[in-house]
Amino acid sequence: MDDTPSRLPAALPALRSKARDAGFVMSSEDRTGSLLAALAAARPAGRILELGTGAGEGTAWLLSGMDPASSLTTVELDPDIQAIAREQLGTDRRVTFVSGDGGAWLEEFDGAPFDLVFADTWPGKFTHLDRALDLVAPGGTYLIDDLIPQPGLPEGHEASVGRLLAELDEREDFRCVRLAWASGLLMAVRTA
Repeated sequence: MDDTPSRLPAALPALRSKARDAGFVMSSEDRTGSLLAALAAARPAGRILELGTGAGEGTAWLLSGMDPASSLTTVELDPDIQAIAREQLGTDRRVTFVSGDGGAWLEEFDGAPFDLVFADTWPGKFTHLDRALDLVAPGGTYLIDDLIPQPGLPEGHEASVGRLLAELDEREDFRCVRLAWASGLLMAVRTA
């Protein structure tokens, strides 16, 4: 079976080209993207949080799965990289772009929980984990990627992954599944 996605978001070619031109190489890969689209589609009128917009490839996948009543908040530390996503996806009224530190945003956010949280950056995954998990609604999904060693990840990444997986395994309020697929994923669903 070929697991290469056959339906790609329309904005993906332009996002990839501009990310490449900017030297940004840490975008979500297509299999992860197709899972994001499916998870977003499973939540009609869903509230979605993406930590780590990057150049917007994950954002495009999420938007491609969302229905018209869903909303997406996406947070990125680097405003120059996020500008690529804003330029290509900013006319979509379902998305709100936040430029700033994801950890600070997590600490300050006081709104309703989210049906899907995709943590694609350090905050919400390796730091501020408890706060990110607190923002997952009952029955909601928390997804992280980049758990398998690969080029471009910082030194000490593998040790951080080990600590993270051990911490998530101990939680009684989430059911986790590890996926040794794509860039290495973990999906956790908050128990009701």
